[in-house]
This record gives sequence, structure tokens and C-alpha cells, in this order.
Amino acid sequence: MAGDSLNDLAAFLVVAQERNFTRAAKRLGVSQSALSQTVRGLEARLGLRLLTRTTRRVAPTEAGERLVQSIGPRIEEIRRELDGLNDLREKPSGTIRLTASEHAADTILWPAIAKLVDQYPDIKVEIVIDYGLTDIVGERFDAGVRPGETIAKDMIAVPIGPEMRMAVTGAPSYFVSRPRPKRPQDLTGHNCINLRLPPHGGLYAWEFEKKGRALNVRVDGQLVFNTSSLMLRAALEGHGLVYLTEGQVAPYLADGRLVRVLADWCEPFSGYHLYYPSRRQPPPAFALLVEALRYRR
Repeated sequence: MAGDSLNDLAAFLVVAQERNFTRAAKRLGVSQSALSQTVRGLEARLGLRLLTRTTRRVAPTEAGERLVQSIGPRIEEIRRELDGLNDLREKPSGTIRLTASEHAADTILWPAIAKLVDQYPDIKVEIVIDYGLTDIVGERFDAGVRPGETIAKDMIAVPIGPEMRMAVTGAPSYFVSRPRPKRPQDLTGHNCINLRLPPHGGLYAWEFEKKGRALNVRVDGQLVFNTSSLMLRAALEGHGLVYLTEGQVAPYLADGRLVRVLADWCEPFSGYHLYYPSRRQPPPAFALLVEALRYRR
């Protein structure tokens, strides 16, 4: 009854305001007979007469006047809210919450978001840096960014960047008194800079693959961080080996401030993807973000 009654109540309120079925029908864009039938149907469902009809005038009964006073303002409020939703469709707005690693946020998210917020001033964006596999539904994020192969199968995953490779690097000064590792197993004898993962605080295992052979190595060292910028800084200052993406270390490899090892054990893998739960009708602001980030080869 609720859905039909809302429409019928709105029609009744117009009749009560106009005190005339002909004018009310014209205002609503329906026939007088259809409007009369609608009001009669509402009265039948409620078991109360809402209007007193004479040949000259129409007036609310006591029950009808009560509805006008109590329901009228609420119907108007609902109408304003629905109009507001139409405004959202025409003018994207609202807050988008995202979780991503520092590198993904800096190199992919921010360039797209900077343009988006300039173009649409009513869109707000919050980015939370996190290296764990965040439960975006439980933590109330709209989406997350992670490498494609780490994303759960029940999520929609949109590629937003090219394939990536990891790189093990160290400063030239680090290798002055240490041999360069030739196999991932050799890392156990090196001072490696670790990344601590939320939420349970485990250390990230360095992952390698060569000709289909996969190998994870639990490395050890003096330093542990939960942000890649400090890991990189420590490596540049010669405090140990670091395991980061090629994109993060490429400028320092080019100018010789870092030296790469085990390159043949670091094969390409699926690049960054934006992932989010299935939505039949995503908000306009979120749909704009997805298209702005979508990777086009």
C-alpha cells in the first residue's frame, strides 16, 4: 500500500489545496475522472472520507484536514529531496573515499583526481594510504587500488595502469663490502629494509618468479617501515636493500644512485586496478572517477 498511497496522498493534497477537482486535475496533468477515482480509492483503503463533495465546492473533512496538516509538509519535503537527487544527477557531487598504496596514490590517483576536483568543485575525495588488503566494504571505502592479481574475485576491477615489475636495489656504497646477490636465497645474508603490513603487522615477503618458478623470501634487516618513502630514503643512504616497484626506483637507477640486482627474477605482473563492489547505478561522481582513471593502452 505504501508506494501507491504516497502518490495518491500527493494527489489528494492538490485537490484539498485547490478545493476543486477540475483545477487539481489540470495541475496534475490527469483527467478529472481519473483523479476522482484516485481519491476514492485512497478513501476506500483508509476507510475514511477525506473530502466533502457538493455541486459547488470540495472541502476536506476532519480526517482530510488532519492529513493536510500532518502529511502535507512531509510530502513537500520528500518532493524537495527528490528534486535534490535530480540535481545530483545533473551536477556530480558528494564524497569519494579511496584506499591505495603511497605509490599508486602519488603516480596514478592524484593526477586524475587533481583534474576532477578542479572541474567539479562539489566533488570531495579522501585518500587513505594503506598497504594491506583493506576490506573496503567493512571500512566504508568506495573503492581501493591494488595490483590486479591481489583483488578478490567478487569485486569489479578496472585497470588503471600498465603492467609493473618489482626491483631489488641498493646504493653503490652498500655493495662496497658486500657481494651482489645472484639468487633470491642469497638475500638471507643481506641487510634488507622491510615493509610492515597492516592490519596484523606482518612483514611483507619479497616475491620472485623466473620461468614459471615462484619463490617468496622472508628477508631480515635492521630497518622496518610502513611507508615506501622512508624505505627508499634508507636505501639511497646505503642502509640496505629495498624491494619496490620499478617506477619508484627508476630515476635513481638512471642517475646511478641505486644499483639493481636480481632483475631476472622480477617478471612483469598485473598493474594497478581500481576495485569496488558491484553497483547497478553508481553515483555520478564515482562514475566520473572511474572513467578518469581507466587505463587505455
